[in-house]
Amino acid sequence: MTFTATLLQPQQIHACAVPLQVKSTYTSAPHAYSCTEHAERQLGNSELAYFLPSRENGVNDICLYIDFHAPEHLITRARLRVVWAILRARHPLLASKVVMRDYADVSFVYTRRNPMDELAEADASLVFHSTTGPDFLDSHLNGPRILSDDRLSQLAILIPPGGLAEQNYTVAFNATHFIGDGLSMHQLANEFFSLLGGSMTNVELEEKLAEEWRISRESTPAVLPAALEMGYPPESKLGQAAGDVAFQLYQAKQIVWEDTHSLDELELPDVLLHVSHPSTKVERKPYSEPAKPLSRCSLMYSALNIRPFLPAAPDPQVLAVGYFNVILPSFLPQSLADISTFWTRAKSAKVQITKAARSPLTVSQNRRIGRDRAKNARIWAKEDDEKARGTFKAPTPQTQAQPVSPKTPSAALLGLSCIGDLGGLYRHASYPSITLINQCGGTRQRSGGMLLFTRTFAGRFRMSFQYDENGFEGNLVEDFWKKCVEGVEEFM
Repeated sequence: MTFTATLLQPQQIHACAVPLQVKSTYTSAPHAYSCTEHAERQLGNSELAYFLPSRENGVNDICLYIDFHAPEHLITRARLRVVWAILRARHPLLASKVVMRDYADVSFVYTRRNPMDELAEADASLVFHSTTGPDFLDSHLNGPRILSDDRLSQLAILIPPGGLAEQNYTVAFNATHFIGDGLSMHQLANEFFSLLGGSMTNVELEEKLAEEWRISRESTPAVLPAALEMGYPPESKLGQAAGDVAFQLYQAKQIVWEDTHSLDELELPDVLLHVSHPSTKVERKPYSEPAKPLSRCSLMYSALNIRPFLPAAPDPQVLAVGYFNVILPSFLPQSLADISTFWTRAKSAKVQITKAARSPLTVSQNRRIGRDRAKNARIWAKEDDEKARGTFKAPTPQTQAQPVSPKTPSAALLGLSCIGDLGGLYRHASYPSITLINQCGGTRQRSGGMLLFTRTFAGRFRMSFQYDENGFEGNLVEDFWKKCVEGVEEFM
């Protein structure tokens, strides 16, 4: 149950994929659009931790696609262009660039453009393809990178064969992970449909773009949304010391017993979630090191929405995720029935997820997690660049006065992204002529990566699984996924 990598061929690309000359129906005095303003800020720790690895072939770039039914007159380049221009003006990171001066000095650079220039820029990052959502996602995951430091987002309209007659379309939002996350992408999608399927005509939308630009220009200078870390409350010296100790204790608990059973001996209860979507191979270059066997999946890392812990941000289109681990109970009697083991681990995972979502230490821990991730990202980025230039020298091992007891293995092989029920994010009443049908997405994976996505959309629970097909020996991951499906069918 996998998608095969299929790159789009030139003949598959819709004629509208070529940017057109912008002809706006909105007119005004030329001098009204003579001002451009610039804003710049450095990337925060979490943003930097995502940016530096992305330099190699777009690791973690996001693709969210949504299938929908809509009247044909809404799916025109003129209307889509102005909708996309409004979104880019409202959410400046979508229209920003990244400038890297040093591993610790990376900045977003944004230009607030006049409406005519904004329309032209939006048109340049709007593409049409004659393909399906799954095929486009496969191309995004396995093909050449779509985005770059100069283009952090792109809007793609997909028209499958026969789609025009059926009035079925797909919209795909592509963005770098350091300017947003799953939740912000869905909020962006809802805003997109509200504008596209709203009551305004194309002319009225262009007038809205101009009006919002005028109000923004008169009220504030060009500004970028603040990094996640700027929303954290300040810590006193005592609070810093207490937070450091609590974080060390937290890390010490992330120790997991692992056995050496092969995947064929993996028991079904190691997977807790229902599947309604096939897995997706992410084709990456083969490992330079021997692949490690896939042992019992006892430790998983999961993304956590940090927004509820922080003051409300004026712009939701920003990266705001933290992390926590889910540790499955491993010391269970071998005589325990599979179904009992399954539900024991399921309840344990639920308790851990609930605790992480309500913990008063969430901000303190993720402040330090972000700091560590940024530090490691800088070290690894420098090493990668030196290896590429052939100048890397391995550091001399440090001698230790006393032997240190090795830690119990605790590698988290599987990542979780459980975004929950998306029903509350989509205001369907705002676009009555549009019907949302299906949704899927993913990120370009690092070597050896495995990521499990779950969500509830349009009243249906869905799950997708992505992995590096060259990161594991033989059919280990395929067998793992097969057992997941069998476990769901048996126990749920």
